[in-house]
Amino acid sequence: MLRILIVLGGLLMAFGCTPHAAKSVVADTDQVRPHSDETRIVKLKNGLTVLVKPDSRFPLVNVRLYVHAGSAYETPEIAGISHLLEHMVFKGTNKRGPGETAMAVESVGGNLNAATSFDYTVYYVEVPDRHWPLGMDIVQDLAFNAEIDAKELESERQVVLSELSQGEDNPGSRIFKTLQADIWKDTSYQWPIIGYRDTVSSITAEEMHAYVDRLYQPQSMLLCVVGNVDPDKAVAEAEKVFGKLENTREVTPPEPFVMPETGSGPTVRTVPGKWNKVYLGAAFPIPNLKSAEMAGLEMLCQLMAGDDTSRLYRKFKYDLNLVDGITMAPLSLERGGMLYVMATLDENKVDEFWPALLEELATFDPAVFTEREIERARLNISDSMFLAKETLSGMAGKIGYFQFFEGGEQAEKNYLFDLEHVDRKEMAQLFNKYVRPDKLSVCALTPEESDITAEVLKTAVSDRWNGKAMAQAKAKAKTVSKETTIELPGGSTLVLLPDDTLPYTAMSLYWRGGDSIIDSDEQGLAAMTAKALTSGTVALSNNELEDFLSDRAASMGATSGKTVFAFDAKFPTRFTEELLPVIGDTLTAPAFRPAEVDRARLDQIAGIKRREDRPMGLMFRHLFPFLFKGGPFGYLHDGTVDGLGTIDRDEVTGYWKEQSNRPFVMAICGDFDAEAMQEFAEGLTRKLGTKAESVDPPAPVWQEQREETLTLPDRNQAHLLLTFPVPGKEDKQATARLNVLKSALSGQSGLLFRDLRDKQGLAYTVTAFLWQADEAGLLAFYIGTAPDKVDQSYAGFTKVAEDLKKSVLPEHEIVRARNIIEGDYYQEKQSLLSRSREAAGLMVRGMPRDYDRELIDLATQVTPEDIRDIARKYLDVDKAYLMKVVP
Repeated sequence: MLRILIVLGGLLMAFGCTPHAAKSVVADTDQVRPHSDETRIVKLKNGLTVLVKPDSRFPLVNVRLYVHAGSAYETPEIAGISHLLEHMVFKGTNKRGPGETAMAVESVGGNLNAATSFDYTVYYVEVPDRHWPLGMDIVQDLAFNAEIDAKELESERQVVLSELSQGEDNPGSRIFKTLQADIWKDTSYQWPIIGYRDTVSSITAEEMHAYVDRLYQPQSMLLCVVGNVDPDKAVAEAEKVFGKLENTREVTPPEPFVMPETGSGPTVRTVPGKWNKVYLGAAFPIPNLKSAEMAGLEMLCQLMAGDDTSRLYRKFKYDLNLVDGITMAPLSLERGGMLYVMATLDENKVDEFWPALLEELATFDPAVFTEREIERARLNISDSMFLAKETLSGMAGKIGYFQFFEGGEQAEKNYLFDLEHVDRKEMAQLFNKYVRPDKLSVCALTPEESDITAEVLKTAVSDRWNGKAMAQAKAKAKTVSKETTIELPGGSTLVLLPDDTLPYTAMSLYWRGGDSIIDSDEQGLAAMTAKALTSGTVALSNNELEDFLSDRAASMGATSGKTVFAFDAKFPTRFTEELLPVIGDTLTAPAFRPAEVDRARLDQIAGIKRREDRPMGLMFRHLFPFLFKGGPFGYLHDGTVDGLGTIDRDEVTGYWKEQSNRPFVMAICGDFDAEAMQEFAEGLTRKLGTKAESVDPPAPVWQEQREETLTLPDRNQAHLLLTFPVPGKEDKQATARLNVLKSALSGQSGLLFRDLRDKQGLAYTVTAFLWQADEAGLLAFYIGTAPDKVDQSYAGFTKVAEDLKKSVLPEHEIVRARNIIEGDYYQEKQSLLSRSREAAGLMVRGMPRDYDRELIDLATQVTPEDIRDIARKYLDVDKAYLMKVVP
């Protein structure tokens, strides 16, 4: 359910889908008030449903308004109007002019956005708890008071067209749009949510107002309020803000699309292009989200290709080494659904992979799933739903979606009940009913001049998945209380951050090192070691380790950076006693088996190729070597394809021995036994042989060359990055001011957005970001724009920089920036792992654990004059570095 969003890579906005319903409560002054932590559901007299869920974990409130209006409520002539409207509401309302909505929210430290799906549009705001009425007022204003000025519409239309071009550059998006047109042919799910170029270009302001008048009815809406809020006050405010709104017409609930018993497939399409890889998608129609079959389909997909322990992933990734990855997931919408399979692989492996995959589908037998696999799948599906509650946004999205489409939180319990009772017989029936060649649609993106054609792929379906094979398949289917820092032997440190809100434990270990302890001819070694580290221990093979973790809904992984190496783990607290020895073995006795080292190498090479298929991936892969000389900052972190080919197991083992012998900082956040964690940490220092050696990586050295242009043919957009050298984190005062400057520049109401997007309509995305090492850093302006607007975009960057140096910003701009810094900090630190990573990452660099909190305090002292001075000191365009990626 909730994991669908991850599998499809953000192709559409979907928070989850599960069956059945619960009854809402009608507003009444005599109704019984629930306990303070219970969900309250009230229906106003105009039919608008209000859901309030108190949650006092963070000083934040998430407010979102669901509207039963999405792309499936459009006609082909106005395809994309829902998404365009979502953009236009931010361009001015009866109460707030262009940019003022974002300014109002960001000025108090909040954030806002909106999203359009097939079946609904949602507007949401997250603000510090003292400002929650503003959030409610904002979502009401966005939904009901959009001005849709003709001039602003023309400007934003270009932004949406730019966004459409950006999606066409993404392989996953290209495949999904092709498959949806086949799977949902002759329905309103047929066209992409964003619409088409010709429809977006022709939609008028009058059509948008008519669309709002038709669909934006209070009786078809849900207001969801989650966070540190009083339910009584929230309901009263909802009545005040929304209660006077009237319904202007009746709303008829949509009927599910009728699924034919047989299909006309298979339908196969190939799309040649300038791709390094083959991206292959296959899909089958399935029922809508209210179907009682959804739990069984979810189990089936999880077992087949839901994660690294699944059958198809193991076979084609590990055993046969044919794919970079393969996934399978159900996407279920209000009126219909799609079962979606996606694989990425090399062109020369398609001839072996595609027939083998078809053979797997043709001879499917759920008897191959062990009880252990089935229970693991059940655990991980239910666990993913539970973890959605970790953040307020996740909580609001989850319960809001259940209420809006399923009638209430009882739907989650119903789904979990269904999930608990899925068996092999049900999975066999579902597979034979829906996963059939006559209902198959396929789309493959292939490199230019490839021999892979639609006819070749379609012939394989006929050869490998015929009636006999289908008949054969059917025949077979029969704890501490306060934060504590403890010094460990060898110079290491343990930090305990208790939080018993959820029965989970997050662990982060950080070492100084990463790329700073390798030579230039070893680029990619640190990253490759990180990939291989968690691929098995002396006692457990890779598959056994993955099974062990998945059986306990646990995860662990390693990453390397320019000056640090990190290891993370997260697991339900009840499995701590079983997990700690395995984590210890992973760190002290990794096997680094040749096959796993080779797999890490191939994964890294595949990752390089995928990044270089995407304009922004290409840009940021080559950014640091363009900016800095030598290591570690000037290295290609992932290395090169040729260079990785020379790295062997001995080098990986040697790197880990040197890296792991250095002092570490271990941070534990969540619900845990402090004594057990200290004992584990002390034992780890002994086994690793940790020595108290200080490691000071060299400071970054800037290159002399200041401009570079990369070319990525057959793409629609150009990308610019203008980079200004700035001080590092050691200069705390400068860092605080730079954070305020960056926040003033970025965001929907930021200076860059307002100038280059809102006023000039140059791009869908324009922003600023700040990166800092200890001794040096960079502030960068980024924009993705049309190729013929590159010069205008650069001139826009220059003008913004010069204006900042000439004039003092108004005080309200500084207040907005300060509040954004504080709001972002708390929003980003909601998850347990984010907090353990923050503590370990800062302290291993010799900085106080509350460094980021100190920056917030320093930001409150920053004046407009400080921002002008720091702009004069560092925003020198003549000394800036310009990187471009052009088609």
